[in-house]
Amino acid sequence: MEMNHLIIENMANPHELERLFRKDPKAFKKSFPHAWEQNPESQVLAVWYERLHFKESANTQNAFLLQKGFFFMGLLAILAGICTRIIFHFVEQQAIAPINLAFGILPFIAAYFVYTNPPKKMVLYSLAALFLISGLYLNMLPLNDKDSTILVYLHLPLFLWGLVGLAFTGNEYGEGRTRLAYLKFNLEFCILYASMAVSGMLLFALTMQLFRFIGLNIEDFYFSNVVVFGAAALAIVAAYLVSMNLKFAKNITPYLAKIFSPLVLTTLLVYLITVIGVGKNPFLDRNFLIAFNGILLGVLAVTIFSITESDTDEKKNISDYINFALIVLALIIDSVALSAIVFRLSSYGITPNRLAVLGVNILIWANLIWIMVSYMRFLQNKTGPSSIQDAVTKYLPVYGLWAAFVTFTFPFIF
Repeated sequence: MEMNHLIIENMANPHELERLFRKDPKAFKKSFPHAWEQNPESQVLAVWYERLHFKESANTQNAFLLQKGFFFMGLLAILAGICTRIIFHFVEQQAIAPINLAFGILPFIAAYFVYTNPPKKMVLYSLAALFLISGLYLNMLPLNDKDSTILVYLHLPLFLWGLVGLAFTGNEYGEGRTRLAYLKFNLEFCILYASMAVSGMLLFALTMQLFRFIGLNIEDFYFSNVVVFGAAALAIVAAYLVSMNLKFAKNITPYLAKIFSPLVLTTLLVYLITVIGVGKNPFLDRNFLIAFNGILLGVLAVTIFSITESDTDEKKNISDYINFALIVLALIIDSVALSAIVFRLSSYGITPNRLAVLGVNILIWANLIWIMVSYMRFLQNKTGPSSIQDAVTKYLPVYGLWAAFVTFTFPFIF
């Protein structure tokens, strides 16, 4: 009862009540009802009553939602594993293209988002129809190594990624903040999935070694029936954990963004200086041009994820100047790549690959210009970080539309 007396004695001293609570929360919660019954007119104790009981109510509700979402996630994970295993069987038989494996994972992640954030029927029906049409269309294409077919294999995952983004944003697909949240989800998802995948690989290696000790080689069976199933199911689990605000990924991503930006900038500067020194020419060397575009995409990805990890009320710091330098560097790389692609088109003629690369480089160039101008205005204290994030989020649908255009028109044009 000593705690009860202390609570009553310090009703007019909120600071002391907070100290008592932090010193022994269990004793405070146990004694508080007695103090509240004796002094129901106290406004300070009324606030504490709501604080303690609201927290318990919220925890109960969250536990119910967590349990409900957990069971649905488990069902989706099992279905994703089974579907991926079935698709993998037909891929092994060379009856369908390997890119079909995406349909064993992405629709189920989209289904989880639809379940947790139910959209309007129009959005729901659009998602279902587009996933179905994409799957049917992909498997109507001939299994060959023609450039137009390979371009479909490369661009279809980007289009499906856009559909998952539509499921994530739901009815707020036009809002910049929900698109930004989707970008953050992707970064956190990749970090978490990679962490769990490393554990899975260690388990795989340990299992193989244990069975070798007894003279059995189960590598092919284990990979086909356990690894493939687990890799698909793990994607659903990772999406669930990230959406449940798992602190591991959320705590580490801002630091990764701040660490990798200067490292990437330094590495690229050294690399480009070396390239100039050895006389490599992207206008004549096709493989080097491909590598140049790969560098461009990597820089764009690092820059975008660095931007998404900035708070809208954050003041400018050294990271912003590094990001701006990365954007300028990416713009230089893209300008050189564009010039090389135009040169190759005029010199060697039109091909599906050259047109596809030209299109995506023009899109990236325009996006980089927008981001760079927004960053310049931010660094000049004319706008806040939200304008930079708008330059990223508002442009995202353009990439999805381009992927859809290449996927659904190039096989017919060429």
